[in-house]
Amino acid sequence: MKLSILMASARKIIGQLRLLGIVLLSSLLLSGCVQYQVGVNFDSPNYGEIVQHIQLDERLMSLSGDSVKTWLDSIERRVKQLHGKAKRRSNREVTVTIPFKNGADLTEKFNAFFHYIDKENPNNLTETDLPPIESQLSLKQNNFLLLVRNRLSFDLDLRSLSLISTNTNLAINPTSILDFEFSLNAPWGGRSIEKAENAIPAKKQGNQLIWRLQPGQINHIETIFWLPSPLGIGTIFIILFIALGVYLRDRTAPTLGGSREQGRAGSREQGAV
Repeated sequence: MKLSILMASARKIIGQLRLLGIVLLSSLLLSGCVQYQVGVNFDSPNYGEIVQHIQLDERLMSLSGDSVKTWLDSIERRVKQLHGKAKRRSNREVTVTIPFKNGADLTEKFNAFFHYIDKENPNNLTETDLPPIESQLSLKQNNFLLLVRNRLSFDLDLRSLSLISTNTNLAINPTSILDFEFSLNAPWGGRSIEKAENAIPAKKQGNQLIWRLQPGQINHIETIFWLPSPLGIGTIFIILFIALGVYLRDRTAPTLGGSREQGRAGSREQGAV
């Protein structure tokens, strides 16, 4: 009887120590462990870049170095498939650049990057190991001859990060797990639309709009921005050049005609003499 009581007490103490260890480990790991910055940079309607900067906490590297390396390697593989470049600044920091040639190419590459499935390494974390994160970017463009109107929207569902707290019965703030920023750079800046449900406000810095996404929530980003249309501007220049040529031709034609008539009259006078 006493032995069973002692064993029950020991199991209780071990359980409490295990819970304490999980709490301490979680506070160590999940305090700003991932800083993720995603930027969409437009130079024109026909060229731009997706730029991502990922930085991991040193403590995460010391405790999960192999898993982190595998994850960063998978990022480099997906960037290569999308004809982009990945630069390792250190073993815990990487910068990604993916060019795009138009709006359709942007949405295709952006969504392909975030919906990537690593088929080369099936031993990576599966969906049961890592909570799913749903995202979708869309861009609608309207051409107004000289200008192109762009309406970009980005939806990111980060509610699954709160499952970490639910599944472990720990009071973990999802905002301490991931520091996620999304930015838009355009030559003339942009305007944030915050009318939809779950819309988050933007911070403006010059021609850049920056949104800080909220882990544990549904995030909706929407913005309108204008870009000059190289095709429309080129068309206007061609029309002006042709119009100028026609104008100069019509203006010089009477002068040349008058000179010819004067020459003929002079010849007739000389012949009469």
